[in-house]
Amino acid sequence: MRINRAITTIFAAILALSLSGCASASNMGMDHEGHSSGASSDLSSDDIMFLQMMIPHHQQAIDISDLALTKSADAQLLALAKDIRDEQAAEIVKMKSWLKDAGADLEMGHSMDHSMGGMLSDSELAALKAATGKSFDLLWLKGMTGHHDGAIDMAAMIENAKNPEIKSFGQAIVSSQSAQNKQMAAMLKRMG
Repeated sequence: MRINRAITTIFAAILALSLSGCASASNMGMDHEGHSSGASSDLSSDDIMFLQMMIPHHQQAIDISDLALTKSADAQLLALAKDIRDEQAAEIVKMKSWLKDAGADLEMGHSMDHSMGGMLSDSELAALKAATGKSFDLLWLKGMTGHHDGAIDMAAMIENAKNPEIKSFGQAIVSSQSAQNKQMAAMLKRMG
């Protein structure tokens, strides 16, 4: 987990440097004096980068959850997958709205490495798709737990956000996904 956190931190620093070269004051909602031109566009470059990173992260969680809804027979896992899918789909809508209001791009413009922030790699996704029964359930639970750990680590980017909506959003991700990780740990123990 320390390695994953270190990689996420390094990745965030690299993206911050690259975004500072790509971003302009106009697409970040700034006027000529560098002040925010409106409350809805009051996002820092860290806020914008977090949202741009979290959208594809959430999308992968939705895709993995949809896979569980077609492959698992475990009632508890199915209920959790539906909750994750529905919660994160609503959060993507919110994140896209904030980026649009800030005049920022929805995507970073740089490809996001699947190994960053708990994202499942192509080989992990292939293994998950090929698995069945209890093997699928165990792989899904372990994969989603790591995915959530990555999102929780990424939320550290905005723990000191000046925008109260963004700060609250990050805290909600940490709270919700930490609780879901506890639920998944109990499910893993049950399936043990």
